[in-house]
Amino acid sequence: MRLRFVLAITIASASLRAQSAAPLPAIVGTAGQWQLMFQGVAYAQYDHQSGPRGASQAGSLNWGMFMATHEAAGGQLELRAMLSLDAAGVGSKGYPLLLQSGEDYAGQPLHDRQHPHDALMEVGAKYQHEIAHGIGVSLYAAPVGEPALGPEAFIMRPSALDNPLAPIGHHWQDATHVSFGVLSAGFFTQRWKLDGSWFNGREPDDQRWNFDPIKLDSWSGRLTFAPNGGWTLGASYGYLNSPEQLQPGVSEHRATVSVARGVAIGSEGAWNTSLIWGANGRDGEAMSNSLLAETEFSRDGRNSFVARAEYVEKSASELVVDTPPFNFAPDRRFDVSEVSLGYVRELAMWRTGTFGAGVLGTVNFVPAALRSLYGSSMPTGLVLFVRIRPRRTGMGPMDHMNAM
Repeated sequence: MRLRFVLAITIASASLRAQSAAPLPAIVGTAGQWQLMFQGVAYAQYDHQSGPRGASQAGSLNWGMFMATHEAAGGQLELRAMLSLDAAGVGSKGYPLLLQSGEDYAGQPLHDRQHPHDALMEVGAKYQHEIAHGIGVSLYAAPVGEPALGPEAFIMRPSALDNPLAPIGHHWQDATHVSFGVLSAGFFTQRWKLDGSWFNGREPDDQRWNFDPIKLDSWSGRLTFAPNGGWTLGASYGYLNSPEQLQPGVSEHRATVSVARGVAIGSEGAWNTSLIWGANGRDGEAMSNSLLAETEFSRDGRNSFVARAEYVEKSASELVVDTPPFNFAPDRRFDVSEVSLGYVRELAMWRTGTFGAGVLGTVNFVPAALRSLYGSSMPTGLVLFVRIRPRRTGMGPMDHMNAM
C-alpha cells in the first residue's frame, strides 16, 4: 500500500510532469533523511531571426530546480527552489524570436522577442498526505511559484527538452509558471487530481533580479488524468486579474486542454509528444486561440530530434502594429504560425551529465497584411547551440519519487 500511494503522490505532486513514462534528466541523491533531486539545463547559443523585425544575438539560457523531500507528520514535505540567470545571459530584454509577444521592457510591450525568466522562478513548499485508502490531499505555498493553470511549462516539458526556444503561444498556455504569490490545494487518487489555486495574476515586471509585490488576486482550477501507457490528459481554467503591466485595468480568462505521452526506448532513449490548446479572453471579446504540437525523439540518448508546430491568433496590440506607421485597429486579429525542426548530438556523456551541440531551424508564416513588416510571408530563424544538462537516469517520474 505504501508503494502504491507513493505512485499516486508522484502524479499529484508533479501534475503534468507525470506525462512521461520515459527516463528524465535528473541527478538524485540523499542528505541524511532528505531525498534530493536536481533538474536543469544551460544553453550557449547564437540566435538569428531574419527580416526587419528580426535580430541576431549570442547569449545563454539556463535554469536549475532543486527539490528536497522528507517525511513529515505522516506525509511528505517537499521544498522547492528554481533559479535562472537568463537576464545575465540574454539581457533584460530577452532574445530574438519572431512572432513572440508578452510582457514588457522599459515601459514598452515586447514583440518578436522572448522575455528572460526572473532569477527566482520558484521558492515554495508542498505537503502531501494520505487521508483514506488511495486518496490524498496536497497543499502548496510559494512566494513565487506555479499555480494550477495550464500544462507543464515549456522549459520542463519532456517534449521540449532540447528545444531552446519558447513557443509563440506561451502566453496562451503556460505563462503563469512564474507567479509572485501562490496558494494551492489538491485532492488526488492514483490516476486523478483536482487542484485549485489562489495566486498573483500579474506577469513579472522587467526587473528580473528582485521579488515582485506578492498578491493573491486571481484563481484557477485544473483537472488531470494519468491513465496507463505514459498518457496524461489535463484541462484548466483561470481568471487573471490585470496580467499585463502596461494595461493595469484589463483582466483575462484563460482555458487550456492538453494531451501528452511519453515512451521509454531502451535505457536512455525516449519519445515524448504534447498537444496543447490554449485560449485567452477579455470581457466582451471572443477568446483568441492557440494550438501547439511538439515532439522529441531519441532512440539511444545520444541523438535527439525535436519538432514543433504552432498556430496562434494574435491581436495588433500584442504584435505592436497598432501604432503609427502601421495603424491597425488594436483588436484586429492575425493568424500566425511557425514550424521548427532541430537536431542535438551528445558530444560527451558522463555518469551524471551530458554535453551536446545542436541546431534548430524555424519557418514562420505571417498573413499578407504583415508581409511588409516582416520582409516576407515566411521569415525564418536559426539557432546554433551547445548545452549541458543532467543525464537521463533510467528512472521515470514515478521511480524518482520512489527513490525519495
